[in-house]
Order: sequence, then structure tokens, then C-alpha cells
Amino acid sequence: MADTTSIFLGASRKPDDSYQRPEELLLKYGNRHGLVTGATGTGKTVSLQVMAEGFSNAGVPVFCADIKGDLSGIAMMGEPKDFLVKRAEVVKLDPYEFQEFPVIFWDLFGEQGHPIRATVSEMGPLLLSRLMNLTEAQEGIINIAFRIADEEGLLLLDLKDLQALLSNIAERADEISGRYGNVTKPSVGAIQRSLLILEQQGAKNFFGEPALRIADIMRTTRDGRGAINVLAADKLMMNPRLYATFLLWLMSELFEQLPEVGDPEKPKLVFFFDEAHLLFDAAPKILVDRVEQVVRLIRSKGVGVYFITQNPLDVPETVLAQLGNRVQHALRAYTPREQKAVRTAADTFRPNPDFDCASVITKLGTGEALVSTLEEKGVPSMVQRTLMRPPASRLGPITPEERGKLILESPVAGQYDQTVDRESAFEMLQKKATQAQQEEAEAQAGGQGGGGWTLPDFGGGDSSGPAPRQRRAPGPRPSNRQTVAEAAIKSVVRSVGSSLGRALVRGILGSLSRGK
Repeated sequence: MADTTSIFLGASRKPDDSYQRPEELLLKYGNRHGLVTGATGTGKTVSLQVMAEGFSNAGVPVFCADIKGDLSGIAMMGEPKDFLVKRAEVVKLDPYEFQEFPVIFWDLFGEQGHPIRATVSEMGPLLLSRLMNLTEAQEGIINIAFRIADEEGLLLLDLKDLQALLSNIAERADEISGRYGNVTKPSVGAIQRSLLILEQQGAKNFFGEPALRIADIMRTTRDGRGAINVLAADKLMMNPRLYATFLLWLMSELFEQLPEVGDPEKPKLVFFFDEAHLLFDAAPKILVDRVEQVVRLIRSKGVGVYFITQNPLDVPETVLAQLGNRVQHALRAYTPREQKAVRTAADTFRPNPDFDCASVITKLGTGEALVSTLEEKGVPSMVQRTLMRPPASRLGPITPEERGKLILESPVAGQYDQTVDRESAFEMLQKKATQAQQEEAEAQAGGQGGGGWTLPDFGGGDSSGPAPRQRRAPGPRPSNRQTVAEAAIKSVVRSVGSSLGRALVRGILGSLSRGK
């Protein structure tokens, strides 16, 4: 039976078909990550629910995605159904007590939970490019946009901020190309069209403020239980790229914000990533490398990451190698790829001489799984055929009325419900454009005084109007006559000037005519 240092998962099956040996997940190795796989309908969601309950009771906050709505029942007390009571007796779960758990519901669209938002700056150019499926050249422009935003003090909070910045970059394409490399208006236009598609798919609700605070998903109750954060993902699954990018962003934020803790007695947070294959489908290598890096290093932050998917082949080998706790439900082996998946799953376990792992995987019943967790000193346990324990909370979804009541009573009620739109890149660039238009209009108006006519300025005062005529001082009027010497000198100067001028003109015209 589990104690305060472990989570009771179920009981392993002996050769005589009896279930006696308890299978546990040690809390001190809960941050060594894990994998839950199996075909549809084999019990993956229930296994996730059982593990989430165990972590919560141990005081560990949990974040998990609810793909079909079934996981929402974890917020309500379970009901004593016959098949659950019978399974509890088989695995020797005594007493079998029903329980409700502290749940906070979240929803990127703000419909079935508190809205989750992140700023464009927090998302960063790499994840944003992945979200929009940009080419390498377009991703380069996104990186330039973030660089310019940093240099010019432009806050990128929501999509309209990024759209405004991209329009500004297109207008300054020649200037920016000289500083950072080629920036073309067609490439900027392609990015803007991708942003429009992203906005229509609902990403507009995700980008903005107030942004999610990591501390709000790491809450504990007064009685010491960890909060279970349930993300409503049924609508989000219609845009799998947004779903995968959001979860990767959340893991990255956890990695960047949490301090190093080494190997604690229990995790600081456990993260369940359902439908994990969506993270890796058509993902570029740089993104897969980023996932591997986060999974490898986030352990020292006290965070455990558990991938839930149908096929172990959905997870790259570099990531699969980091997953120490494994729950393998039944797999089907009708196609060559499925047969390969069975062999891959069997080969990842520490062999058990009592049965052939590859053969048993295809014969597991609903609620049964092959389980291997880390034992003392971090050594994988011998794989065991295990009947998973029944959950203490409700199986199946809750009603909309129950969900609404829980949202109103949530500890974060009112904190994220209203969008905040403070001054950022969009407003700042608008102000600059308006100011530039005003200055241009003033310059044009200043040059059109007096009906479009200007007066020459000969000095001596304001030229805006005719100067008063000066009266001649009394005395003899100056003579306009020239002396003989003055006349002779002026005649010589005119003669030289005329001959020189004619020579210059002939030279210029001659060269033009020869050029023809």
C-alpha cells in the first residue's frame, strides 16, 4: 500500500493470476518524467486520473489537458459503482474511500474555464514561427521584428501589436535591409496573412494580458493538497498547432522561471501532456531539440513531465530516453507500424522472466497495463503486468452547472476574466504615424503663406510686408556719371568676360553635340 513517499498505482499479477504485489510510483522520482501509452479505450485517461489524484494528495500541484471532457470528473466525489468496488477488492485497496479534489479549470478561449493568456514577447520568435508554420526566410523576419521591438522600446503584447510592427517594417524595408539583411514586402505580407489565419482560429484570445502567472498553477490548499489544473482542450484540439505550441510555451516558462532544486523529496509540479504526438508532428528539428532540452533540464527544477499518447513511436527517441516511469496499456498489432510499436514498447522495459512482454501487450484487458517505475537509486523496476487501481473521484465529465459553480469559487476567480489593453507597440506606432502626418501638414501649410507667393529677403528686417520708404537725407544728390578711368576699366572687364563666356558656352555645346 502507498504511503506518504509514494503513489499507489495498482497491483501486479502473479503467474497464478492473483494480484498481490502493490505497484507504486516513488514521489522522489516523480520528477524523472514518464510515459502513458495505449490504444483508444484501454484506460489511459483513468491512469492519468489516478496519478493526478496521487500527486494532489501528496501536495504536488498538477497541470493536465482534458481532451474529451472526461477528466473534469476529478473535481467531484466518486460514486460506489459495482465494477469499481470489485476492482478495489482485487488490488486490495482497503479502505476504498471516495474523494473530490481541488480543481482549477482553464480554457484558452475563456468558455469552460478561466482564460489563459500569454504575450507575444513571452511566446518568442521560435514558437511563434512554429505556430504560423513559417518558412526559414519568414522566420528570419520575425526575429528581426523582435530585435527592432527591443531596440525601439515597443511592447509586443497581442496580435495587433505584431501586425502594426510588421506594417512599420514593410514601410522601412530598405532601411532595415541595410542593417539586418534582406526584408521584402512580399515576405512580410505572407506573415501578415498567417497572422490573420491565426486570429481567425482563436489565437487572438490567447495573446494579451493579463498573462498567466506560473504561481497560479502551483497552488496548494490549506489541508496541504496540490491544486489540479485542468485545461479544457476539446475545442483547442480543432487547432492542434496552437495546442502544442501553448503547452511547449508553458513548459519553457516553467523552465525559465523556477529555481534549481536538484532532486527534491517530491516534485514541485507535475505536467501531463495528453495527445503528445501533436507536439512532434511535422515539427522542425530545432523545435524537437528544444523539447528535448526542456525535458532533460526541467527535472532539476522539480518539474515532472508525463506524455500521454497512443503509440510510443509518437515520441522521438531522444525524448523517450528521458522518461523513467512508464505505464503501457494494450496496443493493437494489425499493421506493420503497429507491430513495430509493440516491439519498441517491449524493448524499453526491463524484462520479466515470468512472461513475454511483446506478447502480453496485445492481450492486456481494459484497466490493465505493463508498469515499470524507478526504484531506489533510480533503477527501473522489472516490468509487471498490473491492474490499475480505481479512482477516488468521479469517472466521466461533470455538468455545465457544476463547472460554472467551481469556476466562480475558484481561487483565481476575477483575476483573468477581463482583458487588459495597455499602451504597447500598436498605440506607440499609431502615435508616431499621427505625429509625422501633423508635422508634414504643418510644413506644407507654412510654405503656402501669402497665396503661394514669397518675397525675397534683402536683409534689414522682416520681409513679410513692404518696408517703409526711406526719405533721402538732405544734401547734394549723388552723381551717376563715371570718370574716364572707371569707364575704361569696366569696358576691359566686359570684353574679357564676354570672350571667356563665349568660349565656355562653345565648349559645353560642342561637347554635347559630339556626344550625340
